[in-house]
Amino acid sequence: MVGGLRIFTDRVGDGAGQPVLDVNNGEGLMHVQPGVSIVLGNRASESPGTLYISTKQVVWLSDTDRTKGYAVDFLSVSLHAVSRDPEAYTSPCIYTQIETGSEDNESEGSDSECNGTLDLSKINEMRLVPSDPNLLDTLFEIFCECAELNPEPIEEEEEVHNWIFSADQMEDQTLEGEDSGWDTSLNPTNSIGFSNGDHDLTRTVLELQIDDQRFEDAEEMESDSNSTHQ
Repeated sequence: MVGGLRIFTDRVGDGAGQPVLDVNNGEGLMHVQPGVSIVLGNRASESPGTLYISTKQVVWLSDTDRTKGYAVDFLSVSLHAVSRDPEAYTSPCIYTQIETGSEDNESEGSDSECNGTLDLSKINEMRLVPSDPNLLDTLFEIFCECAELNPEPIEEEEEVHNWIFSADQMEDQTLEGEDSGWDTSLNPTNSIGFSNGDHDLTRTVLELQIDDQRFEDAEEMESDSNSTHQ
């Protein structure tokens, strides 16, 4: 499920505090970088805060306002890159694109702010601007490492769709079997033989059927032989 950018205010400790992480589910802190400004969409840059990168999410917390902070899960970060082009942005930064789960991702429009309130569901771009541009490569490498820890989940339908066959597909498989001389009179309980194009598994199933047929033929021959001797 895509969550997009969200407000983050869960802090512990004195002063600016630190973010509360979900340690019970294995979330760990990977990197802390002070002196980082955040830019959401086309809005003005926020005053510098502290960037926290965990194994699950990116958290930015204001150093001066404990009620101000933003977070985004790595599963919602569809792209991250180092930007040093002054035509793209005035300062070198980590540029990210964020999946919001909404069909209308107009982060550049005025719809991202309504009655003075920022609508984070409309924000699909975020820039992180460190006070020291030399840190960009390090931050980028950490982003890459954490992104690898959070691969996009496989939908259940994608996992099982190869096990569902239409009548036309079953007919095509049967015709192919007839042309090759194999016995392909498989009922749906044996359709595992055609899953994911696993021809070795198909061959194994068919060979088992042939062995069964040979076993039956041997029984018939033995029965006929016994009848003759009697």
